[in-house]
Amino acid sequence: MCEIDLTTLSSTQSIQLSHGGGGQEMNKLIKGLFFKAFDNDILRSEEDAAVLTFEGKTAFTTDSFTVSPLFFAGGNIGKLAIAGTVNDLAMMGAKPQYLSCSVIIEEGFDVANLKTIVDSMAKELSISGAKIVCGDTKVVSKGCADGLFINTTGVGSIVKQGISVRNLKQDDVIIVSRDIGRHGAAILMAREGLTLESELVSDCNTLWPAVEALIEADLDIHAMRDATRGGLSAVLNEWAQASNVGITVNEEDVPVSEEVRGLCELYGFEPFDLANEGTFIIALPQEQAEKALEVLSAFAASGDAAVIGQVNDEHQGRVILTSPWGSRRYLDLPQGELLPRIC
Repeated sequence: MCEIDLTTLSSTQSIQLSHGGGGQEMNKLIKGLFFKAFDNDILRSEEDAAVLTFEGKTAFTTDSFTVSPLFFAGGNIGKLAIAGTVNDLAMMGAKPQYLSCSVIIEEGFDVANLKTIVDSMAKELSISGAKIVCGDTKVVSKGCADGLFINTTGVGSIVKQGISVRNLKQDDVIIVSRDIGRHGAAILMAREGLTLESELVSDCNTLWPAVEALIEADLDIHAMRDATRGGLSAVLNEWAQASNVGITVNEEDVPVSEEVRGLCELYGFEPFDLANEGTFIIALPQEQAEKALEVLSAFAASGDAAVIGQVNDEHQGRVILTSPWGSRRYLDLPQGELLPRIC
């Protein structure tokens, strides 16, 4: 009897229900695509669960990704699924180590597109050194999902303790790592079919290298968070409420690209509310601000890092935005759904 090659999968195929049925077709998909891209000893053991060893405190996070469209300027759902979970670990001062990956694929999905997405996941993993050590594949009937959904869960070893939304201190400065709103703007452009004279791409990016450098510089980081859904506004309001402090932001100090600003004016959005996927916010003592900016400047993705505000005891639990003309207003949590399915 002829042996069936389970290690190759034709890129001319589309996904069929049988690719999730537990038989030969599923083995072709898993071994010919996922194992090949994510290869490591733990994954190759093919056990029902990955056996892991941890020392000290461990951070644990999970996220599901349903972004639409699946491909956008600067990334795709695969890159996003790795960067998003790895970044959540990094924001807690944890070195990303292990991830799980579960995919729900719609019947008829193009294998070539799936391969592109999986390859981008492998590439993004290499930035932090994290490994996918277990996973699950489900295929649903056509019309039961929008192409592809991905869930990633991650664990990492905490190398910097004390980073918390409840740890902001009086006179801390607020630093943003780069210009804001790029991911939300890139998704908006992809959905609306917009083109700009200058190229606007999502900031989707793994943040661990920059965070690791900040930790190695022995900075006293009080709080750190990536500004994803809800953008800068959401992060600062969550911090102000959790730490029971006031935060003042200088509007003219917040870096915003001309492309993002223009799209916001066109659609009536605030750049502070737009999602980011490779931008993070830091709170630390004022005397360490210059050193933090120097560390961040070594990374291309954080070349626009800037001090944008300060922690104080005014209007506890609220964020105040000061305009270039000196007027002040509350920067509130975003309301409603500006852009659904941005991640």
